[in-house]
Amino acid sequence: MNKKTVGIMITALIIGAMIVLTVKSNLEKAEPIPQSPGSDTSLTDSTGFKPGNTPPDFELTTLSGDVVKLSDYKGKKVILNFWASWCGPCKAEMPHMENYYKKHKESDNVEIIAVNLTKQERKGMEGIENFIDAFGLTFPIPLDEDGRVMDDYAVIGIPTSYFINTDGTIGQKVVAAMDEKTLKVYVDNLN
Repeated sequence: MNKKTVGIMITALIIGAMIVLTVKSNLEKAEPIPQSPGSDTSLTDSTGFKPGNTPPDFELTTLSGDVVKLSDYKGKKVILNFWASWCGPCKAEMPHMENYYKKHKESDNVEIIAVNLTKQERKGMEGIENFIDAFGLTFPIPLDEDGRVMDDYAVIGIPTSYFINTDGTIGQKVVAAMDEKTLKVYVDNLN
């Protein structure tokens, strides 16, 4: 490699590191914005996902072969998260989700279902496994291998999370990485 190529690579790495640090810093400083169900303008008429509507049910399989069906979680508050291993904001968010889950799973009657957009993965199953291991994730991670659930939920940007009430209806949709404090605010707004 010539010096110019090495210089470009080093510059790209520095810029990438700065972006990651900035996102991490912003997540740590972010104040949660409490919103009542129904106040999120990201839920549009075109998706059919208005607060109070029942989202489409799905049945997906995890890496270990467990079957996850959304309707089986009725009676719990659910954070339905969509992510991919190459997504920088997803990487920033996952440690917060895992910490929140460990602290509040029982006390808040909440479950996290983190749907991997497997069809969009760049490193295949190995990339997914490495991501799960790196963050020590313990909540269910079903695989959307054909992209059907991603399409059904109109997921364009990631991470995308739907906060689902105990009656199985949508409370909120968030298209952004969140920290523990923000997750708690949204879950506390569910019924």
